[in-house]
Amino acid sequence: MTSDSGIPRRVTLGTWPTPLEPAPRLARALGLGADDLWVKRDDLIGLGGGGNKVRKLEWICGAALADGATVLVSTGAPQSNHARLTAAAGARLGLDVVLVLAGAPGASASGNLALDGLFGATVVWAGDVDGKGLAATAERVAERLRRDGSIPALIPFGGSSVLGARGYAECGRELLAQDPGLETVVVAVGSGGTMAGLIDVLGSARVLGVHCGAVADPALTVSELASGLSGADCAPQALRLRFDQVGAGYGALTEPVMAAMTLAARTEGLILDPVYTGRAMAGLVSAVADGGIVAGRRTVFLHTGGLPGLFGHPAALTYAEAELSVADGEGPAAS
Repeated sequence: MTSDSGIPRRVTLGTWPTPLEPAPRLARALGLGADDLWVKRDDLIGLGGGGNKVRKLEWICGAALADGATVLVSTGAPQSNHARLTAAAGARLGLDVVLVLAGAPGASASGNLALDGLFGATVVWAGDVDGKGLAATAERVAERLRRDGSIPALIPFGGSSVLGARGYAECGRELLAQDPGLETVVVAVGSGGTMAGLIDVLGSARVLGVHCGAVADPALTVSELASGLSGADCAPQALRLRFDQVGAGYGALTEPVMAAMTLAARTEGLILDPVYTGRAMAGLVSAVADGGIVAGRRTVFLHTGGLPGLFGHPAALTYAEAELSVADGEGPAAS
């Protein structure tokens, strides 16, 4: 589906613009000025529990509908936010959804998986495979659907394609309208499309990505997407990327991430998840500590959503529950 200018048209799945909110208590806790840190609330996008993937899916689903698709097929980890929002988009648009997920039946049915089922998606378990194996399984699923008479649209991992990255070029323009003087946007880097789209509008110097362990080479992934979007070369070495928050791997919880999640919750009532936004906040904390982010300059933390994933992460839930303050009897005495 294209406009008269040849630019693909998107479908509307979210409510725009998302809010840009101050975070003065968190800023002061980090040693910044009260007006230095703001939060772009893409967790408040309306569809399916919110999150950054909605911006990408508006463009991807627009193309799928233009091609006559009857079913969306995509891939991810068992607690994939992208898979959950693909299922929600399919429900909104009247399309079937098949999610090809790594692993086997028996994974936790809480969190995003529960919502996948609520939205009516079908799950195909791909087993213990890497990214290439996951994509190959999705291709086989799409071919089977074609033989059965369906018209599948195959959506890449994380919705991260040049087309999907247009959603975050739109977000970059939205941010500039809300705060023309912003200096740095801090964002989690999963499959790369969010950072690439922001770079297209804001430039690489203003976007700080925090690698979350979802792809093997985030610098190359982001640079290829950004180059495809702009038509100009975006060299991997030009990117601002932090690699210090991956820890033992993509799904593993680290102490700095849990500390960052706790700090955001207790200063601003802001809920982060342990895989993406928690890592991004831990990266922001580290960037302040090592001088990459300084007081007196406007920093925006891009909250890309992921709350359901928190409820599907046993280690994070165990940690959070252990932090509960429990009072005896009637509770603390009134002063």
